[in-house]
Amino acid sequence: MSEANPCMTCGACCAYYRISFYWGESSEAPGGFVPIEFTEKVHEHMVCMKGTNSYPPRCAALRGEVGKQVSCAIYENRPSPCREFSEYELDGSPNMRCFKLRGVVPPSC
Repeated sequence: MSEANPCMTCGACCAYYRISFYWGESSEAPGGFVPIEFTEKVHEHMVCMKGTNSYPPRCAALRGEVGKQVSCAIYENRPSPCREFSEYELDGSPNMRCFKLRGVVPPSC
């Protein structure tokens, strides 16, 4: 049996980073998929998830209590930075930013 996905209880990345991305991913653009009501303009070409452009950041799509039980209200339509951020890098090495945010020592590679 595989271990549970820590992202289902963590959510630290959603409450730590500004989640910025190209405006064309927003539903305001043809073919865009991130609901515009969850974004705010950063500049002409970039938007970010609402709530992540202030301090302390917390994504407006994050539901639940960080470190306990969380989910994403727009998971199927989340932007590319969210899709790309993972516990592990593409090469299988630990994503040190993730482990640091969680306060967990990564497994040895």
